[in-house]
Amino acid sequence: MDMTPTAAISIAPTLAPDGLGAALTLPRLAPTWQSTAGAYLAEVGGRTGSERTPAEYGRYLARFLELVGDPAAATPAHVHAFAYGPGPSGKAPAPATVNVRLAALKGFYDFARRMRLVESNPATDVKRPRDRQLAPRGLSPDELKALLEAIPATPAGARDRAIIVTAVLTGLRRAELLGLRAGDLAPDASGAIFYRVRAKGGIQRHRELPPPAVAAIREALAAGGATLEALSSDAPLFAVSHQGFYANLRRYAKNAGLTGVTPHVLRHSAAKLRRQAGASIEDVGALLGHRNLFTTARYLARMEGERDNGWHGVAAALGVG
Repeated sequence: MDMTPTAAISIAPTLAPDGLGAALTLPRLAPTWQSTAGAYLAEVGGRTGSERTPAEYGRYLARFLELVGDPAAATPAHVHAFAYGPGPSGKAPAPATVNVRLAALKGFYDFARRMRLVESNPATDVKRPRDRQLAPRGLSPDELKALLEAIPATPAGARDRAIIVTAVLTGLRRAELLGLRAGDLAPDASGAIFYRVRAKGGIQRHRELPPPAVAAIREALAAGGATLEALSSDAPLFAVSHQGFYANLRRYAKNAGLTGVTPHVLRHSAAKLRRQAGASIEDVGALLGHRNLFTTARYLARMEGERDNGWHGVAAALGVG
C-alpha cells in the first residue's frame, strides 16, 4: 500500500464537519482509506446529530494516522501509546480524554472492519481508564440570580442571558442549545411555542419552550434589531460560537463570585431546580431527554446524595433511637 505520512491532504468539511468550519487535515492515505475516514466521520455525525463529535474524533484520528502511517498496520500497542500519551500541550491526558481518544479509534477501526479493510480492531484490547467523575454540580437559585445580574446590558449580554435562561429552563446540552435555528421553533394550536432538536444519540425531541425562555430570546433579538418572526428558518437563535459563549460565561461567573461554572453546569442546574420544585424522577428524565429512569435516578443521586430510608428499623432493633 502506498503511504506517505509526511505529506498531508484535507478532507472536505462536508464529510468531516468541525465546530470551527475548517477542513480536517489527515495524512496522505491511499484513496480507499481517504474515503473510509471521511465516511466514518460522516457516520458519526449522522448518528450523534452533532458537529462537535465528528470534529473531535477527526482531530484525534488525524493525529493517530500521522503517527502510525499505514492504518492497516496499527497494533494495540500503537493505540495504547496514542490514547494514553501526552497531547500537543505535553501534559498527560485526563481519563475522560483517554476514553474519547479510544472511542474515536475504536469506532474508526470497527467501521474499517465492516468495510472489509481490516480483520480485527486494534483498539478492542486496549482497556479504558476508570473515569474519575466528579459529582454533578447545580447552581442554586441565588447563584443563578447573581450570574444573571453579572451580565452587562448590551446586545451580546442580552443574547447570553437568553442562552442561560433557556438552558436552565430546558436542560438542553450546549451543542443542542447553540444549534437551535429559528425554524426549530413553532407554535401549536394554543399558541405555545415548541422546539425541535436533535439530541444525543440522534434522538429527535419535540418539547414546549417555556414562555420565560421565549421572552428572553425575543428580548435578545430585539436588542440586536431583529424579531423572531423576521428571521430566516436557518438563522441561529444565538449568534455566538461555543468557545465564545463559554468564555463569556466564565467571565460572568467570575464577576458574580462563582467558580466552576460551565455550560454543562447549567444543565445540572436545570435538573436540580426541577427536582427541588417537586418534579418527579420521570419529569426530570423527560426534561433531560434520558431514555431510562435508572440513568436519571443515578444522575440525581450523584448530585443530591443518596437518601437512606432503611436505617430506622435497624436503629430500633438496636435500641439506639
